[in-house]
Amino acid sequence: MLWTDWVGPFNKQNYYSLRGAIIMNSKMNMIYWKSEKFWLGKLLEHPEIMTQGESLEELEANIKEAYLLMAMDNVPEQYETKEIVV
Repeated sequence: MLWTDWVGPFNKQNYYSLRGAIIMNSKMNMIYWKSEKFWLGKLLEHPEIMTQGESLEELEANIKEAYLLMAMDNVPEQYETKEIVV
């Protein structure tokens, strides 16, 4: 099942609020650089997450979306959250 099955067509505000709002409160470091055409970047804490954008704003939005998709991968539609201290 895809995330679009849960929330319909992509709507960033609805998606972030419905699927992982707690996850999105995490602060991470994005490393980024300009290629010939796009801004490229990845998260230092999750180097497997790399994406691009035509602007820095689009790159940041794409990084957040990619992180959320990774974090919520294989999580069923019905789930619960609980804040814990690690």
